[in-house]
Amino acid sequence: MSPGAPRTLPPLIAIVGCDGSGKSTVSEELLQWVSGYGPAAAAHLGKQQGNTGRSLSSLPLVGRWLGHFIESKASTVRKFRTTNKAPHTFPAIVMYAFTLRRVRRYKRMLALREKGLIVIADRYPQLDIPSAFDGPDMSVTAAGNAFVRKLAQREQAAFEWMTSYRPDLVIRLNVDIDTAFARKPDHRREALERKINITPQFTFGGANIAEIDATQALPEVLAAARAAVAAMMEDHGYSRSEAPGATGAA
Repeated sequence: MSPGAPRTLPPLIAIVGCDGSGKSTVSEELLQWVSGYGPAAAAHLGKQQGNTGRSLSSLPLVGRWLGHFIESKASTVRKFRTTNKAPHTFPAIVMYAFTLRRVRRYKRMLALREKGLIVIADRYPQLDIPSAFDGPDMSVTAAGNAFVRKLAQREQAAFEWMTSYRPDLVIRLNVDIDTAFARKPDHRREALERKINITPQFTFGGANIAEIDATQALPEVLAAARAAVAAMMEDHGYSRSEAPGATGAA
């Protein structure tokens, strides 16, 4: 947990991995199972920029244009992440808007914990590799106009705040490129491969991390995830009953 977070907050379990590793499926299944320990809720902590673009593409009339627009902004993000260059003003505003969306999701997740709910988080912000996914889109060290620099500093501060809360358990779903691409054929193969290579480098502030081979069949993946959660919950003084207490996603 964060230095200032109350020790009485219920556990926070983060599910992380490349697209196609099964994060959403594992999160949904674990939510129902972990509710045997007490009231539980799900939270999605990503920006969902790619999902937004794909969803908008299906809209009539303006869908294709909107989808291309979001994809162009995503390409801009990738370029500035890898070159450490500052974006122009409008792309910077778009990047920061997605960060604000993520912060709102994060605050809703904290509110659930403060109400006494165990939280299963799909994705989790990270600062181990700021230029990578689930990290800041802009660099505070890149040159740019004063407004863009201010947005970059605000984004950095937001991620420092979010990552000050350390998950009680991180379930890292490890997958190979062929499996990921077979599950997510609408994604770019090279982008998936980059995420697969980067994901093992995240430490999440020294959090307890359970490494799971997500190329296995779902029952095996879920069994490994449940075993890791059960050990963590026992360490936190929880005992399991079969009475469900799950709620919807935040």
